[in-house]
Amino acid sequence: MRDKAMEAINALSRDEAVKAFWACCGCKKYAETMAASRPFPNKEAMLSKSDAIWATCGRPEILEAFLAHPKIGDNKAAAAHGGKWASNEQKGMSQASGDTAAAMAQGNKDYEEKMGFRYIVCATGKSAEEMLGILKSRINNDSDTELANGAAEQNKITHLRLNKLVAEHSGASL
Repeated sequence: MRDKAMEAINALSRDEAVKAFWACCGCKKYAETMAASRPFPNKEAMLSKSDAIWATCGRPEILEAFLAHPKIGDNKAAAAHGGKWASNEQKGMSQASGDTAAAMAQGNKDYEEKMGFRYIVCATGKSAEEMLGILKSRINNDSDTELANGAAEQNKITHLRLNKLVAEHSGASL
């Protein structure tokens, strides 16, 4: 059976593919390697290759990907900076009370000061209170542990976005 979405992704020009994969994970090495790894026979092979590429990324590439994300709760940045999917992914923050939003802003600041990089969590389907609770549970970790935690969260985000990319090229929506 033909997979029209994968055929469309495989048919993208190199530059279009790099741009599409960068929207899934804001790391140049990742996007360029994914683009060069085509053709993918199916979505599962693409996701597997994505995991393998992400596993080769070191601290500089991971931090590059983190910087492509708006801070949790920064709605203006999510719309402007986070690409086509970030504001929807963080929609749980739109329901936050003033106190929760203020606590998240302060938590983001404290986390970034302590770790040296921004707080990353796969926000899809999470309420503001859940995201804040996760931040509070992680803020006392050391930065190496948090780099690994953030990288794992980034990989979840990348998978969600790759699924959205496939859906876009199949005519479906997620």
